[in-house]
Amino acid sequence: MHTILETFIRTVIGFTVLFVLTRLLGKKQLGQLTFFTYVTGIAMGNIAGDMVVHRDIKLIDGVSGLIIWAFSTFLLELISLKFSKARVLLDGEPSILIKRGIIMEKELAAQRLNMDDLTMLLRNNNIFSIQDVDYAILEPNGQLSILKKPELEAVSKKDMQIQPENRIYLPTEIIVDGKLVQKNLKELNLNSQWVNQQLIQAGITSVEEVFFAELQNDGSLHISKKNK
Repeated sequence: MHTILETFIRTVIGFTVLFVLTRLLGKKQLGQLTFFTYVTGIAMGNIAGDMVVHRDIKLIDGVSGLIIWAFSTFLLELISLKFSKARVLLDGEPSILIKRGIIMEKELAAQRLNMDDLTMLLRNNNIFSIQDVDYAILEPNGQLSILKKPELEAVSKKDMQIQPENRIYLPTEIIVDGKLVQKNLKELNLNSQWVNQQLIQAGITSVEEVFFAELQNDGSLHISKKNK
C-alpha cells in the first residue's frame, strides 16, 4: 500500500510539473517541432518517467532536473530570438529540394531523403506529379512548402476582378453540446437573447436542442441539432 501511495504521489507531482513547464515553454513545442524541440520533449518525458518509476531517484532531484532542462530550453530559445546565427544553429535552415522544376539531388542526399520520401511529401500536399512543382522547400520542422508552376496556381478573386464580401465576424463557436459559450458571446458583444431569437427563427425552442452552433462571417448562425 505504501508503494502504491508513493507511486501515486510521484506520478501526480511529475505530471503537474511537466504540464506547467511545457505550458511555459510555449506552443512552439508542438506547432514548430524542430529537431531540438523533438529531443527536448523526449528528454523531459524521460526525466518525468524515471522520476515516477525509479524510487532510487529522489523526488527533488527529478523535479530539479525537469526545471533545469526547461530553463535551459527557454534560455536557448531566448538567445535564438536575439541572434540569427544562434537561430540557424538551433532550428536549422530551410532546404530547397526542387528549384525551378529541377530536383536538387545533392540537397536531397544532404537531408538523407530519397525520391520515395520526396514523392510522399509531395502527395501529402496534394501534389501527385513533380512536373507540377516550381519550388519545394523543406522547412526546419520537416514540413514541405510547395510553390506550383505559375500556370497551375489557383485563380484568386483578385485575378477574376470579383469584389470580395466584407467579413463581419470570424467564424466562432456559439453553442457546444447544448451549452452557450459565454466567453465567445462576450467577445463578440452578443448575448443569450440574440441567440434565442436566432434559434426561434430556425424553429428551435431551447439551446439544449442544439449540438453545435457557429457564427458565420456574415453574422448568420449555422445550427446543427442534436440527434434524437
